[in-house]
Amino acid sequence: MANRLFISVFSVFFLTACFQPERNCESFKTGEFTFEYEVDGVLKKSHFKRTEQYSIESYENVIDTATVRWLNNCEFVLQPSDKGSPIHYKILATSSDSYTFEYGLVGKTNKGKGVAIKVAE
Repeated sequence: MANRLFISVFSVFFLTACFQPERNCESFKTGEFTFEYEVDGVLKKSHFKRTEQYSIESYENVIDTATVRWLNNCEFVLQPSDKGSPIHYKILATSSDSYTFEYGLVGKTNKGKGVAIKVAE
């Protein structure tokens, strides 16, 4: 009885430990995306277009531009054109039309998470 329980628990642990989320990051290097975020309990939405070299974001009638520097297929750094602090992004998982990512200021430990939805190539 204990042997069966051990095998069952081990099997479940082994199968879940081997699960890796899909990470087809190449599909999300360029295109047009939307991203929803919350500020002080209010849901807001931004729209951005990313090329190989630039990201242009539009939110609340403001346009921000940044240069894009890819570190590998799933990580990049945005450097705002106003010379603000660079932001590191890491794509954690992808689906057919969206990706889940974490982001934070370069050199800082606080990270946020979000989901970007691809709306156009």
